[in-house]
Amino acid sequence: MNYYQQSKEEVLKSVQSSQDGLTNEEVSTRLERDGYNEIKDKEKVPTWKLFLETFKDPMVIVLLIAAGVQVILGEIVESLIILLVLVLNSIISVVQTKKAEGSLEALRNMSAPEAKVIRDGIKKTIPARELVQGDIVFLEAGDYVPADGRILTSASLKVNEGMLTGESEAVEKHTDSITEEAPLGDRKNMVFSSSLVVYGHGQMVVTGTAEKTEIGKIADMLATAEAKQTPLQRKLDAFSKRLGIAILFLSIFIFALQAVRIWLGDDVVDTGTALLNALMFAVAVAVAAIPEALSAIVTIVLSVGTNKMAKQHAIIRKLPAVETLGSASVIATDKTGTLTKNKMTVTDFFIPGTSVKPLKENPDEWNDSERMLVNVAALCNDSYINDDGKEVGDPTEAALIQFANKNNQDYDELRRTYPRLAEMPFDSDRKLMSTVHTINGRKLILTKGGPDVMFGRASYVLIDGKEVPLTDETLKPFIQVNEDFSNQALRVLAYGYRELADGKADIDESDENNLVLVGLTAMIDPPRDEVYEAIRNAKSAGIKTVMITGDHKTTARAIGRDIGLMDDGDIALSGQELDAMSDEELDKKLEHISVYARVSPENKIRIVRAWQRKNHVTAMTGDGVNDAPALKQADIGVAMGSGTDVAKDASSMILTDDNFASIVKAVGVGRTVYENIKKAISYLFAGNLGAIIAILYAVIFNLPNPFTAIQLLFINLVNDSLPAIALGMEKPEPNVMKKKPRNPNEGLFAGGTLQAVAVRGILIGTAVITSFYIGLSHSNEMGVAMAFTTLILSRTLQTFAARSNTQTAIGAGFFSNKPVIGAVLLGFVLYGFTVLPFTREIFEIPAQFGWNDFLVAAGLAAAAVVLMEVFKVIRNKVQKSK
Repeated sequence: MNYYQQSKEEVLKSVQSSQDGLTNEEVSTRLERDGYNEIKDKEKVPTWKLFLETFKDPMVIVLLIAAGVQVILGEIVESLIILLVLVLNSIISVVQTKKAEGSLEALRNMSAPEAKVIRDGIKKTIPARELVQGDIVFLEAGDYVPADGRILTSASLKVNEGMLTGESEAVEKHTDSITEEAPLGDRKNMVFSSSLVVYGHGQMVVTGTAEKTEIGKIADMLATAEAKQTPLQRKLDAFSKRLGIAILFLSIFIFALQAVRIWLGDDVVDTGTALLNALMFAVAVAVAAIPEALSAIVTIVLSVGTNKMAKQHAIIRKLPAVETLGSASVIATDKTGTLTKNKMTVTDFFIPGTSVKPLKENPDEWNDSERMLVNVAALCNDSYINDDGKEVGDPTEAALIQFANKNNQDYDELRRTYPRLAEMPFDSDRKLMSTVHTINGRKLILTKGGPDVMFGRASYVLIDGKEVPLTDETLKPFIQVNEDFSNQALRVLAYGYRELADGKADIDESDENNLVLVGLTAMIDPPRDEVYEAIRNAKSAGIKTVMITGDHKTTARAIGRDIGLMDDGDIALSGQELDAMSDEELDKKLEHISVYARVSPENKIRIVRAWQRKNHVTAMTGDGVNDAPALKQADIGVAMGSGTDVAKDASSMILTDDNFASIVKAVGVGRTVYENIKKAISYLFAGNLGAIIAILYAVIFNLPNPFTAIQLLFINLVNDSLPAIALGMEKPEPNVMKKKPRNPNEGLFAGGTLQAVAVRGILIGTAVITSFYIGLSHSNEMGVAMAFTTLILSRTLQTFAARSNTQTAIGAGFFSNKPVIGAVLLGFVLYGFTVLPFTREIFEIPAQFGWNDFLVAAGLAAAAVVLMEVFKVIRNKVQKSK
């Protein structure tokens, strides 16, 4: 039986303790048995090991081999550049991994530093880490609860458990046992480690320490939650393995074929020198074919997306999260503060008689009943607004003073006009609060509380300013309206008053009878105004939104229906109902469950895993400690800017405005970033394919090498970075948020990308081979110069074609991406350096290569790019005709 289901006496017996606490000997025995009350460190992978593991990638291995060969051949500069790029990528990877370990550290830092206990019958203060099961602990307002415990005494004890439940309202604690199974948020006779006492005082007996607390269980889930690779990371990893192996074999094939021809050829050559040249060329082919700057380019494009997301109030902690968010198909979101304003607001009221809604703008025109309702709401109230304009006090009471202010009745002015003379604070037994004021010469007790209690304490009703005896008929409207409000999941309070004898200075519970019933108010934490449109936008983008909240099911379902989150046939589920389901049952109903209420941390992580089993990319929002395991397990964890450090450290992204609408906007940015990364990749591989086609053609047909090693390395320098980065700045494609989320198993070259790479690569290769033949008609040197010129210019101009797979460069707005214009112009300038008199020899461009030859080579390059655009137009027409 759970501790909350046992009586105080049974719990004390279970933990072998008493009201007088433990002896020092018992404490020593239990410390030896259970250990200290602190969350232990998990074993970490050493930094050096993480660094070395980054070099396991096949593409990286090929580059390391190429760099090693270049060192042997004396090409030190090229090898150092390759090594520098690889080391920088490894450092970035290690830093990201180490950052992810911060959530457990933040969790440890949340523990209370000290605790007040009874030991050997004496009250003393000890370090909280020395607490053991069975210790009797004193709790007061302002204390952090140092361990999990069962309440033994409670004097209006209220505890904020928002970091565990996600709900901001403090929970009033009691000592009675709870017979039924209850979720964590409803265990009102228990307190939990790291929660905050905000009111009252009490005692507890420690029932769990360290890993046996609710916080400890979360720490364990954090340690075991899987850090998910993003879809792009998975695709790039799989592709790089295949590409690395393919390029290794290609280089071996080119070297082997050229070596055979050297040995079997009739030409008289220095075999050693010829073999070294062949090896150098094969290595250059490997370096040229592998886009070693790809990781850096992806990082830069993701960084551009990060800046754009920051403008949408989304701060990215882990760069790959930019792309992951773009592929999200499910957003599991908290309710309070994310879908709603996190601010209780009076949305309706009831006053019997001829009262009108809304209240008249001028309070002087209110009738006596209306004036009395606002008076009781504002005066029988402990909340206030401080000098900084912030509300202080219970959120429900703060809503009432805002109700007065918004109706042009300054609550502070009321309090100055009618100062408080006496009071009876709210407590859970009476469910009432009363204060005494002199209003218009009458000494009145003003009372507010739960409707059922107030109905039972009332003897009269105020109707149009007249006190009328309470009868079934006069009470009936109150009962009906209360039911209507409750069915809308609104929180209802009732208000009343009675006159006191002039000589009475203090009040007691007997004075809260024979009240005059005034009216009702209904309040709720309302949805954010922008949430309605955000939910619609998410639906049109094919994204399922799921609400996961610690609030009650009735309230959560009402909000879900109001904002359009629940479709016909969708259901709401409580944490207890979820616990009773098997994984198979959950999988069957998953798509129709739109609201989860009163959930535990285990429930949250289970919901995320259920969607992941169905191959959905899942974004999870949260702000509390209880959300951290699910944030880490989700494909992308989204923490609230106002949330705990534990949640932020476990997340990939932080919302500075805590707003669901910002997530949906960020999805659009993420989708654009992914498309732009694909554009950069297609640009790189189309250019590389063109070069490889020309090289293989020459090798197979026993032609001279169309490029020198230095030319290939220079082409890599000019074409493999700036143009690809410029493509990462491309604006969104039309209807980016009208498409369904892409399948996470979809290949990197899906969606027409492979076709675009093949077409562009073949066109570039064909243009280069044609240019090569034209040059060979003059000399081998001219053939190399013509091939080099056509390749570098066609790859540079290809940047325009790579801007979109569906739109032409003109259709996309020729000057709309200025970085692309700049990258192309820079490419031409850099090529110009190769034909200067003092650099021609380095790049083996003969003196006879002149303007006419350049125009022919450039014309072939331009023709290839024009044909790429013509192909797009033809393909679009064919697809439309289908």
